[in-house]
Amino acid sequence: MNINKLIAAAWVVAGACLTSGCATPDGGGKVVLSTDKIYPAIGPYSQMIGHGKLIYFSGVIALNQAGTAIEGTTIEEQTHKVLGYIGAELASQGLGFEDVLTSTVYMQDLNEFAAMNRVYGEYFKKDPPARATLQVARLPRDAKIEIAIIAARR
Repeated sequence: MNINKLIAAAWVVAGACLTSGCATPDGGGKVVLSTDKIYPAIGPYSQMIGHGKLIYFSGVIALNQAGTAIEGTTIEEQTHKVLGYIGAELASQGLGFEDVLTSTVYMQDLNEFAAMNRVYGEYFKKDPPARATLQVARLPRDAKIEIAIIAARR
């Protein structure tokens, strides 16, 4: 095959990747993932994005299944709801809490950290992920907590 044909073939592949996404042989490439076990996205974002062995999970708040109202009034109730949803998202991808690499916890009030942390520990029992916890001025729908994670397929 001459060089011009190789270049033409490369442009065809590149064009296909740009228009419809392109997975590499190692499973790379951006893949939009979702599950109906959690409320639908309430804005222009995806529930989950897969790329290779990594899955990036959007932040989850304690909305009801329809995505219309917050469930739970205490930090404990909302943390259970959020981590229940995260567990459902993980399960939808054949993963569990042990596959979580990192989590970012956003809280309205860090004075509730100990209560949140007790609930969090019920879900991450062994080899918990790396974590950052931040107090923020406000969360969507005035939730008390939002958690985003990154997990890896084995």
